[in-house]
Amino acid sequence: MPEHCAAYCCANRRTIANRGRGITFHKFPKDKDMRKKWEVALRREGFTASESSVICSEHFKQDEFDRTGQIVRLRDGVIPSIFSFPVHLQRPEKGRTTSTSRKAEESLSVAPQDDPEASTSHSQPQPNDVAVFGGWQAWPEQDDAGYAGEKMPGRPG
Repeated sequence: MPEHCAAYCCANRRTIANRGRGITFHKFPKDKDMRKKWEVALRREGFTASESSVICSEHFKQDEFDRTGQIVRLRDGVIPSIFSFPVHLQRPEKGRTTSTSRKAEESLSVAPQDDPEASTSHSQPQPNDVAVFGGWQAWPEQDDAGYAGEKMPGRPG
């Protein structure tokens, strides 16, 4: 009978010291579907649990145990979920799937909030700003020489 946890890189063994620390060991479920879910959760390529394979309690959440009796049992339907996988076994975080959402995410991460020149809002209107009202564009007033919002030297204002 194996005396160690089947989880990837878990060094817990069934010892008196670990029992004293409260670590318990649990056999794989007999139900084939649930057993397969446990095997997949381990992320060990080619691993198939034997009748004597066990997983230690460190791979389950505290609320997944039934500690009402003398024997610590797992609640029905739980799957081990606490692991310290190396980088090559970690699942990538699910990212954006459409090109539009990826562009939106990129634009949010690119525009720095502290840079006043990157900001599109100004505290005061600038001479060449265009205002949009109900679909109509209002261009800044220009004089005969094409100056927008500025007084032309030598001309009355």
